[in-house]
Amino acid sequence: MNESPDSPRAPDEGLVAWTHVIYGLHALAVLIGVTSAATVVGAFVFSLPSIVAVVLSYLKRGEAAGTFLESHYRWLIRTFWFAVLWGAIAIVVTLALVLTLVGILVAWLPVLVVGVWLIYRVARGWLALKDGKALARRPMIGRP
Repeated sequence: MNESPDSPRAPDEGLVAWTHVIYGLHALAVLIGVTSAATVVGAFVFSLPSIVAVVLSYLKRGEAAGTFLESHYRWLIRTFWFAVLWGAIAIVVTLALVLTLVGILVAWLPVLVVGVWLIYRVARGWLALKDGKALARRPMIGRP
């Protein structure tokens, strides 16, 4: 017995493949946003590939329990929902800047920042998956 009780079990290779597919779907949504008239945030939140990816993440996360993939499914689901939140905030800030005529030249910045954050999240997660590593859970303020 070389494994300690706290060490994660090895995931099924099929589940690893599914996780790659999910990251690929999110990456496709980002690519759609980068190469089209849509924004990265808009494509990530509203495009079919990303919606399919988040549904698959919810369906597959139970199978990932106790493996390093568990952190990836948490990462993927949180990335989607935080994209919805930050995207909504970015749109409100952008509209406020445009309507006040103060920031017409910089009104695109909030959406750009969220788009770059999304690219980072998809790339970091997928690279960690490629290396067979879990994504570290950073402690939140007040979390034991």
